[in-house]
Amino acid sequence: MSKIVCICLSATIQKTIQFKTLNLENVNRSENYIKDASGKAVNSARVLNQLEPQTSSVVCPLGIKNANEFLELAEKDSINITAVKIPGFTRECWTLIDRSRHTTTELVVSEPKFNEDYSAAEEELLFEARKEIEKSEAVILAGSRPEFWTEEICALIAKITKSAGKILLADFCGKDLANTIELCVPDIIKINEEEFFKTFGYSPFTPEKALKELIKAKSSELQNILIVTRGTKSTLAAQKGTFVEFPAEKIIPVNTTACGDSFNAGFIYEYLKTNDFQSALAKGTWCAARNAENIRPGSII
Repeated sequence: MSKIVCICLSATIQKTIQFKTLNLENVNRSENYIKDASGKAVNSARVLNQLEPQTSSVVCPLGIKNANEFLELAEKDSINITAVKIPGFTRECWTLIDRSRHTTTELVVSEPKFNEDYSAAEEELLFEARKEIEKSEAVILAGSRPEFWTEEICALIAKITKSAGKILLADFCGKDLANTIELCVPDIIKINEEEFFKTFGYSPFTPEKALKELIKAKSSELQNILIVTRGTKSTLAAQKGTFVEFPAEKIIPVNTTACGDSFNAGFIYEYLKTNDFQSALAKGTWCAARNAENIRPGSII
């Protein structure tokens, strides 16, 4: 299996904390917690390596003040990290698990902004990404863009990927996705329902029948694969205008964090192996369900 490069513009140290019952506005004592190297593309890389060892690599920025902690956590999962050091801390996210209610609450702890010039770091990130992309078969570019990166960075990474003749799966939304599409269309766009409405300017009250037609039409216009995930509801997708609806698995969730990232990993892994759209949807759905049954984010074992 050829290597898949996972590019993460906002890496995270994820702390997953379990409670028997979580009651807001009260003192809550946890049962236990775990820490993981995380961020959307990092989660995908962990799942890819669980599907097949040494399948993936990661390019990501790390705050210099806790970069070593992130790298130690990544090493435990055998995730190969190419780090670009930036000022301050790598951000943290806390996931609160209520075992009695089977609910997941995510707290994203953003780091303070630094009045620094990030242009050199951005050049380094693009340089390292280009090197890894040249050695790969496909790229996952996923996650939100922190404000210290320029508005063009996602589109530039997409252009590097497409110019190298590699397959690009894009999982981000809004203006960054619009800018990317204007420069070069990703082979695969995977976003959730809310992000689809936001990015393409459709009403969030669009009926499901009309939503299916919009996805079909947008995929035909872009001549690519467009996947819209909807949590516990079926996934709506189209390949160059050919529409598919794929059911979600019914499970009892433990931690739903990184289900979309796990979907990305399963989809691109199977798509590269088979070039079969529906088989890839099935594998992505399976990975998302296994992740939801697992306490660790971005894990199927």
